[in-house]
Amino acid sequence: MASHGARGRSGGRPTLEEVAARAGVGRGTVSRVINGSPRVSDATRAAVEAAVAELGYVPNTAARALAANRTDAIALVVPEPETRFFAEPYFSGMLKGVGAELSDTQMQLLLIFAGSDRERQRLAQYLAAHRVDGVLLVSVHADDPLPDLLSQLEIPAVISGPRSVDETLPSVDSDNYGGARSAVEHLLSRGRRRIAHITGRLDVYGAQRRIDGYRDALSDAGHEPDEGLIEAGDFTEESGTRAMAALLERRPDLDAVFAASDVTAAGARQTLRAAGLRIPEDVALVGYDDSAIARHMEPPLTSVRQPIEEMGRRMIDLLLSEIADRRPAVSRGLERRQLVLPTKLVPRASS
Repeated sequence: MASHGARGRSGGRPTLEEVAARAGVGRGTVSRVINGSPRVSDATRAAVEAAVAELGYVPNTAARALAANRTDAIALVVPEPETRFFAEPYFSGMLKGVGAELSDTQMQLLLIFAGSDRERQRLAQYLAAHRVDGVLLVSVHADDPLPDLLSQLEIPAVISGPRSVDETLPSVDSDNYGGARSAVEHLLSRGRRRIAHITGRLDVYGAQRRIDGYRDALSDAGHEPDEGLIEAGDFTEESGTRAMAALLERRPDLDAVFAASDVTAAGARQTLRAAGLRIPEDVALVGYDDSAIARHMEPPLTSVRQPIEEMGRRMIDLLLSEIADRRPAVSRGLERRQLVLPTKLVPRASS
């Protein structure tokens, strides 16, 4: 029975040592479990958690954090305006995955927007005071100064997709190249030949990789990519509406569109409908993300599914490892720190 567990053998509050003895592990192992370290086996974690519950152990979070020079806080930094964060399902999916993975740890999650110069300056001051143990960066642009600032401050950080092929920070991404290829190959298999592409922001590496996948799929099928069928967007609905209008004016004979996000595809759909074009009879449409928008669109949208929530969970796993192991990146190697998760095409009535 655990009724005696509220007090340790000393008659006071249970100690870390008593939890270790009850679980049959060392004091350091108990500390790692309580700190949410991923470097503990499932069996050991279960034994420690059972001992914590039986004894009624409550960690002294403030003392522990102070002794370890820790804040027990992680910042999720979004270098975008708040309006975009709440409008695009990608961000809510990422936040859900991050929150789920942190729920069993002692870490607090701070959501910080840094879409303007003023917000970035305020964030830089906040980070310079070392008020967080680590940072997750979501939606990073190639010229964003935040990743370099974090490196200078020696704050552990993980980003949702590399800035370039030479990325030095740990990252978690989906297979943007493969996802785009699967979208175009699907459209080709349906007999479409004049396939347009509305891109994401071109200063985002993932958007560049989707263009590469689009072009290579066409080339490998014997179709020379037509640059007139590519129009720049920025992942938003407004850019989809605008880009689709430009494409129809330039190439009214197009018979398919691959959009860089479901939200962008929704904007393209509005323009196609306004032009009197039927989906998919006249123009097939494919999006990216496989969000709720894709399922609820009329007709339902074919989309490339990227595991957004899983990406959030893996980012937390990687960041906790970085916090626990602060050796220089070169000594650790980059292989385990650049994760790419698979994507999957989900066909629906729009194509």
